[in-house]
Amino acid sequence: MSFNMLEAMTMIARDRNIEFDAVVATLEESLLAAARKKFGETATISFRFDKLSNELLMIQTKRVVSTVLDPATEIALDDAKREIDEAAELGDEVDIFLDYEREFGRNAIHSAKQILAQKIREVEHERIYNEYIDKVGTLVTGIVQHIDKGNLIVNLGRGEAIMPVREQIPRERFRQGDRIRALILDVQLSARGPQIVLSRANNEFLKGLFAVEVPEIYERIIEIKAIAREPGERAKVAVYSSDDRIDPVGACVGVKGVRVQSIVRELNNERIDIVPYTSNPELFVTRALAPAKVISIDTDELEQKMTVVVEDEKLSLAIGRAGQNARLASKLTGWKVNIMSEVEYDAAKKKEAALLMPVGQLDGVGETLRDRLLEHDISTVQRLAATPLETMTAIEGIGEKTAETLIERATAKVEELEAEYEAQRAAEEAAAAEAAAEEAEESEDGAMDASDMFHDDEPGAETDEDTIIETEDSDSDDDATDDPTTGDDAEVVASSDDTEDDDPEDRG
Repeated sequence: MSFNMLEAMTMIARDRNIEFDAVVATLEESLLAAARKKFGETATISFRFDKLSNELLMIQTKRVVSTVLDPATEIALDDAKREIDEAAELGDEVDIFLDYEREFGRNAIHSAKQILAQKIREVEHERIYNEYIDKVGTLVTGIVQHIDKGNLIVNLGRGEAIMPVREQIPRERFRQGDRIRALILDVQLSARGPQIVLSRANNEFLKGLFAVEVPEIYERIIEIKAIAREPGERAKVAVYSSDDRIDPVGACVGVKGVRVQSIVRELNNERIDIVPYTSNPELFVTRALAPAKVISIDTDELEQKMTVVVEDEKLSLAIGRAGQNARLASKLTGWKVNIMSEVEYDAAKKKEAALLMPVGQLDGVGETLRDRLLEHDISTVQRLAATPLETMTAIEGIGEKTAETLIERATAKVEELEAEYEAQRAAEEAAAAEAAAEEAEESEDGAMDASDMFHDDEPGAETDEDTIIETEDSDSDDDATDDPTTGDDAEVVASSDDTEDDDPEDRG
């Protein structure tokens, strides 16, 4: 051939990062496709790479016959002796070396090149797929190439990945050229090549960050039992240590919080609560709701539900902003958590006690059926209404139709009891409001009577005051006359008064 075949294939192998033998096999396949178009599907074509001449030799093998019936696989004896081997005999197989350009022409060669490029892409895609399919669930670092409709296209070095908007942390922004760390969530082989999906919002990404920052987790001394997370906002992580000498929470936090703070910075300042794991559900829920202090817990194992009672002033702390703390605690523990204050809990218990009705009092439940229900811890009408149909049909002697009827009756009875309770409560509240209004009215009437009494005594009060003033004046006059020590003063005052009253003309 007119070019260095070995150098070309070596360059392709290096640039595409695939094996040299794979390039050779791909080239053979593309040339074989072109040869079959010219010589037919029955032609026997083989290849041999000659490293001395740096050529890939294409060989067509034919059998020597006296009369040619299939030109693709047979050659006449005279032609074989004249063109290939003078010693050829009937029945021999001879090799015919083909010249690509002369045999196929430019169009066939161009077609072979296209096939070669396509096959190389397929080999490259398969290599990338095989490389990254085993890395699903691990962390990788790449460079943001560009942003397409919010999706990040990330260059991983040997492959290209995509991070959809749904897998990004809300309010986190990247620009072209930024380095990014993410989790390989999935690898799919499509017609356009392998698609590597990255995620920073998945819980496994947070778990991988802990494994990087906390050696005890990487060495499996500390185990992350559960993760509940709202990306970019808050996360709760339950950790457990198989070694009693190691504090799992302290190890994850690190000295002065250096370990967990490194993770928080990576997650765009996402708040992380580290909770010590325990197999005790009540204690686990209590720890998950920290820092709120739990007073008591009612557990319903049948419905996997807990009613948690906290102090009245700590209710908002336990629930969290927009219910976030309670929601994450429920996800972390796997239990439905209903948080109530002491006042709400007391009111709920009072209502529950008022509505509670033994299952034996429900219409259609005889002694035998009642005993069967009690054996399965269905003691009240309320519990019967909340029991799944599958649980009811599992009880001996209760069919599907009977179970549906019992549940419907129980549900209707519960609604009836609740309606009666709410009506009674509304009547009590109305009566209390009416009594309060009457009491307020009586207080207002009493205040008006007191005001009237004050206005009746007012004239008398003025008379008494005038009398007191006159008495004081009389006493003053008497004292001025009788008391020798005040006589001069009285005269001075009088003299002063007389001076002020004299007419100016008289004084002149």
